[in-house]
Amino acid sequence: MSTQRTKGKPNSAAGGGLSAAGEVRRLLETVLRLAKKTPAEETEVHVEEVDDSLTRFANNAIHQNVAERGITVSVRTLVDGRTARATTNRLDEDSLRGAIEASLSLAHSQPKDPRLLPVPGKQRYRVVNRVVKSSAAVRPEDRARAVRRACDLAIKNGQVAAGIFATGESQTVMGNSRGLLAAYRETHAEFSITMQEGAATSWAKANSADVRAFDPQKLAARASDKAHRALEPRELAPGRYTVILEPSAVLDLVGFLFYDFAATALADKRSCLNDRLGKPLFGKNISITDDAYHPLQLGAHFDGEGIPRQRVMLVDRGVPKNLVYSRRSARTARKVPTGHGLALPNEYGEAPMNLVFAGGTSSLHEMIASTDRGLLVTRLWYIREVDPYEKVMTGMTRDGLYLVERGKVTSAVRNFRFNQSLIEMLGNVELLGPAVRATGEEAFEMVVPAMKVRDVHFSEVTKF
Repeated sequence: MSTQRTKGKPNSAAGGGLSAAGEVRRLLETVLRLAKKTPAEETEVHVEEVDDSLTRFANNAIHQNVAERGITVSVRTLVDGRTARATTNRLDEDSLRGAIEASLSLAHSQPKDPRLLPVPGKQRYRVVNRVVKSSAAVRPEDRARAVRRACDLAIKNGQVAAGIFATGESQTVMGNSRGLLAAYRETHAEFSITMQEGAATSWAKANSADVRAFDPQKLAARASDKAHRALEPRELAPGRYTVILEPSAVLDLVGFLFYDFAATALADKRSCLNDRLGKPLFGKNISITDDAYHPLQLGAHFDGEGIPRQRVMLVDRGVPKNLVYSRRSARTARKVPTGHGLALPNEYGEAPMNLVFAGGTSSLHEMIASTDRGLLVTRLWYIREVDPYEKVMTGMTRDGLYLVERGKVTSAVRNFRFNQSLIEMLGNVELLGPAVRATGEEAFEMVVPAMKVRDVHFSEVTKF
């Protein structure tokens, strides 16, 4: 085992706001100072702080408000060709010293790693600003009013609402004994709602650094309308259908591709891109970048070792062109690190965490109008990988599946199980909507478009 976590009394009260950047930096410097008095040859420190609040509701009423504020300090030491990490949320010097000693003890128990690299030196960063004052200023009363309006809509329409409204902010500061220092801070807000009418349900969700980027009432109205439309679903035969995937449905499928673009996955023969790089694989209308600086993204502009994230073109008009590299995989492949390494020690190497799919200009309305017969999918769930190389996924539709006939939505449909290759799917995309920040339940947030796809395979009807 190469990581350890220690806990103690809460290090701060909930709801008090984040610490000043200078305070967090002094905490990091304290750890580095203490580490100099130990056998550690090199030391890396991550300080993570969150101040999050959440209002949860069900049965048309708020039933829980929670607030969490806390700081964790994670220490990685390198000694004699070995490395390990220990984490604590106790901030007194004795506890910080204890975390350093725990990291060293764990490191001594590891085998030597001949490929272990020293920590990197100072880096230059492109500044990103994802702190929005209106998000940081949201109060419990503000969230409660928004939830109340959503629940009032449900009551008016004879429905039952459940969901969450969360807001908060976080910051990350990391540094090491070679002088590297990196800091990132963001605000975030999220609203998710499920509406139920009889046995029918639908769902809507959004998140952003800016709480003003979405309207909880509009999300509630969308879920309410789709829940009503989902009453009395028809049962269709399994088979291949033209499908219009809303952005959340696209996200939860293509999210399973992200690790395939890791150089370590390719080297380990665990990527669907093995023997396929540089060759046409998807449709010519599919282009994918990893871009931490895209205005719709969240997340730090540096990776787990403090290397600046680079914008990487992963797929260019259907052709997989590039991978992302950690320092270690870049050294092996004689490439330049792209700033996508995960915090060490880890077995995965790296991953692109800020995927952006190039979009098109077709609205959902236009996709529906252009479809003679097909299915409109709100979202998917319980997705599992069946064939890693062909990227065959299985899962089920949920919270709103509708039949499209002669350019109009005509009825609800009983949910299906699908078995579908993502490679095949991304070769059959007929129309793309504008790329938006999408959020779902099966994958982390990405910037993706809605898609109209032909010949999606549904293998059986589900029992709900």
